[in-house]
Amino acid sequence: MTPKNSNPRCKARTKSDKPCQAPATAGGLCFFHANPNKASELGRIGGKSKHSPAEESAHQLPRLETAIAVRDAVAQLIVDVYAGKLHPRVAAGLAPLLNLQLRAIETTDLERRLAKLEKLLAETEAEKDLDRKQDSAPLEGLADMVAHGRKRYERAGTLGLEKDEAAAVDSPEAT
Repeated sequence: MTPKNSNPRCKARTKSDKPCQAPATAGGLCFFHANPNKASELGRIGGKSKHSPAEESAHQLPRLETAIAVRDAVAQLIVDVYAGKLHPRVAAGLAPLLNLQLRAIETTDLERRLAKLEKLLAETEAEKDLDRKQDSAPLEGLADMVAHGRKRYERAGTLGLEKDEAAAVDSPEAT
């Protein structure tokens, strides 16, 4: 029976200048130090298998200017994650941004609607003011007529005329 650590360690040193801890082969070096090209080749193969094909074929997000467009983009992200076209971390990174965009759209929409209502209210108030002025115009004319009548009555009294005679004197037909 041989002890567990009876295999000698690799004689090479790592990039950090520490002794390599891998078991040595017949030449005294570990597999990767004996075949340095094989290590880089295996690294490339491993990198390719971990590379997401969604990054190569990622489609552009549509313009997110309406709440419906944001909803559709979220639905597409869910489909892509479920189909394996998009890594869940990428979708998780986009989710807060889509939420922020949706809130900005809602705020902008509310501001636009409020401005429209304020404009409509101002127009309605202006129309009411105009109606009040037009409604009060006959009253102002009536007040003028009453004042004019009072003056005629007073003049008639100072001239010693009766009311009917004063009206005849002031009427346009009498002149």
